[in-house]
Amino acid sequence: MTATVGTPVDAIADPSRADIRVVRRRLGPGRRIRHAFWIGPILLLVAWAVGSATGYLSPAILTAPWDVVEAFKTQWVEHDLLGDILASLHRAALGLAFGVLGGVVLALVSGLSRIGESLVDGPIQIKRSIPTLALIPLFIAWFGIGQEMKIVTIALITLIPVYINTHNGLRSIDGKYAELAETIGIGRGEFIRHVVLPGALPGFLLGMRFAVTSSLLGLVVVEQYNATSGIGHMMSLAGEYGQTDVIVVGLVIYGVFGFLADTAVRLVERRALAWRRTLES
Repeated sequence: MTATVGTPVDAIADPSRADIRVVRRRLGPGRRIRHAFWIGPILLLVAWAVGSATGYLSPAILTAPWDVVEAFKTQWVEHDLLGDILASLHRAALGLAFGVLGGVVLALVSGLSRIGESLVDGPIQIKRSIPTLALIPLFIAWFGIGQEMKIVTIALITLIPVYINTHNGLRSIDGKYAELAETIGIGRGEFIRHVVLPGALPGFLLGMRFAVTSSLLGLVVVEQYNATSGIGHMMSLAGEYGQTDVIVVGLVIYGVFGFLADTAVRLVERRALAWRRTLES
């Protein structure tokens, strides 16, 4: 029978219609546009170009995109822009790797054990209230002003979002799964491997999206401290000489890094969580 919209009052008045179900339209995001995440950045670039061409954006406020392209070519040919990019990527990657590893380990210790939570979660929450960038003078005293300080700062910045979201994912798993595991006799190790960790994966990936962008935010700051290479070092020199076009080159590079990193995590999330869409459909 084709389902039609009915109300409980209709069913009482006419018992023959009692088995008719109310059909509600499922809410959703609408038709998915392939590669839609590129639309926003492209529109932003178009607005930048139009504003510069029409004079609404003065070069004193924001360098025109074609001048930024010329500055990029100059930095690439006459200076070691590739070396600066690789140096920044190396710092960000190392800090991100250590931060993600530490965040996941602490989240597992805290999320899978009441004792672990009492030992770990409190200090992490205290750390959340203290800006990591405010700790840089202390890190300089501990690790010096070299590479170690920069990597530790980035790692600590990225650790927090990974921990918070992974821990929340672990704690938000429905208790009925634990009851089901006890009923069918699944061991703790197997339950964690097949139920708990997949259930926490969405939270971990969300934390990764925050972490990859946070690593770049930290990179912008730490490369201002005694750096001899990197995008931040290039921008610092450009600021001393009033080269606003070079500064914008650095900002664009940071922005591209962040966008590509976030896009990569989103693509991984789409593939890794394909089973959720299958269950919901």
